[in-house]
Amino acid sequence: MNTALDIVLKHPSIWRGRRSALTSSWPSTGMDEDCIASGFAELDSQLPGGGWPRGALTEIMLPQPGIGELRLILPALQQLNRDKKWIALIAPPYIPYAPAWQAMGLDVSRLLWIHPRDHTDQLWAVEQAMQSGTCGAVLSWQTAAPNFQRLRRLQLAAESSNSWGVMFRPIADADAPSPASVRVRLTAKERALDVHFLKRRGAWGGEAVQLPLPLFPVVN
Repeated sequence: MNTALDIVLKHPSIWRGRRSALTSSWPSTGMDEDCIASGFAELDSQLPGGGWPRGALTEIMLPQPGIGELRLILPALQQLNRDKKWIALIAPPYIPYAPAWQAMGLDVSRLLWIHPRDHTDQLWAVEQAMQSGTCGAVLSWQTAAPNFQRLRRLQLAAESSNSWGVMFRPIADADAPSPASVRVRLTAKERALDVHFLKRRGAWGGEAVQLPLPLFPVVN
């Protein structure tokens, strides 16, 4: 390989295509095997591969916690639970209430709650959980903005284990660069969420879908 090109391709901000890249068809007409169905047909039609991407980071920007973000990803968590995958919760804003998680159709014996001492420990825990290869999803709530290099490490950790990394971040971080495959911003409506796409690997951002959010999505 040309030496100059080789140097460029080794730069951490350069993405080299792999299985999560889109095919020539768009919007998606079916779900890629490396994706997890979101449980919302309109959302799946806008997600690369037809669902939330495995082996990658998804960033969800929030005005504040508790606006329905867990109900948005709940059908995907239910699917991972049925597949006997562990789900790690790292630095959630509230203490997980086991009866509520059970009522949502999740096996609490496969939930891991990790409460790091500080932001540095939090990022370390996220990376370790994804590298372990035992977690189907690693959910983390960020109180400080990780730099691009650290996010790149987390993206690589997700790729190495085919884990789904979900980072909940403040809306103020929306303009910061990130290697995440999918970045969305949520706006709460009455019994619904507006999901605005900021970034989709292989497609333009700017699209928005409105999703009705029942109290507890049906468990199939």
